[in-house]
Amino acid sequence: MKALVTGGGGFLGRYIVEQLLARGDQVTVFTRGAYPEFADAGALVVRGDLQDTQAVRAACEGIEVVYHVASKTGYWGTRESFYGANVAGTQNVIAACQTQGVPKLVYTSTPSVVFDNRPHEGCDESLPYAGHYESFYAETKAIAERMVRDANDMDGLLTVSLRPHLIFGPRDPHIIPRVIARAGKGFVPQIGDGTNVIDLTYVEDAARAHLLAADALTPGSPAAGSVYFITQDDPVKAWEWLNTLLVSLGYRPVRGKVSLSAALVACTFLEFIYRVLPLKGEPPISRLVANELAMSHYYDISRAKRDLGYHPQLGTYEALQRTVAYLKGTPAAGTTEERE
Repeated sequence: MKALVTGGGGFLGRYIVEQLLARGDQVTVFTRGAYPEFADAGALVVRGDLQDTQAVRAACEGIEVVYHVASKTGYWGTRESFYGANVAGTQNVIAACQTQGVPKLVYTSTPSVVFDNRPHEGCDESLPYAGHYESFYAETKAIAERMVRDANDMDGLLTVSLRPHLIFGPRDPHIIPRVIARAGKGFVPQIGDGTNVIDLTYVEDAARAHLLAADALTPGSPAAGSVYFITQDDPVKAWEWLNTLLVSLGYRPVRGKVSLSAALVACTFLEFIYRVLPLKGEPPISRLVANELAMSHYYDISRAKRDLGYHPQLGTYEALQRTVAYLKGTPAAGTTEERE
């Protein structure tokens, strides 16, 4: 297959590129940065911005499947910055696929599009979009996911959207570095009663799910126009898992406790101060993060198993062991990852 990966230099995108190359696909990476290692591995690197209509259209010429992974992530920033990257960028990708006759589009979405500040326990894809969002990231990703679903079968384009939940693993620039940074400052209080259960997704499995989705995307298949939750299918107690990570890396386990209601009051104040003054950077914690740290959120992936043939290769704690080994610079048994 001739594949295009937007955001191929990012955390998940890099693994998708590597897995595509490993199975012999011809890969073009659309990214804003320079990644000579991709060229060395046999991929074509095209530098550009998702909001550049002509650049996206040119990158899609001759492509058979687009993996649209690139997006602006995080819980802080202006709506305009999130909208430009996540909505306008996705509009350009869809239009380019239709103009250039690309038959398949695999979109990386997020469970945040349905998170409504309530516990999600074993929910499936019938869960409706949230009526209100605590972050521009979730809001704009929901808009983009709807656009991708609506584009299915228009001008011959087949689309599928994946919602991997809390991706982690070697080379993670998001979840684990934030936790370690907070732990180093002693600022990791437990929010809530500590009994909440969550799902995570190991990055190699998240990438593999994208390849499986593209392969399953054929005319008349149930994958066309659908969305799928992707996880390790192995829910864990959030704070127990977090403490295992911290202790494994030589940090103290979480000791202090804060109720969710008190945390939300503090987060509301912090967000107000950061916006009004305004302060540089981002608040140490937001209402969205507080809710996610205190509530259960794990999902039923039966549809992904049935329609895509997706089955995670590792349990959540085994995946954590591999990640810890990477962070310590000692490869775990069976892993193929190397430190950059």
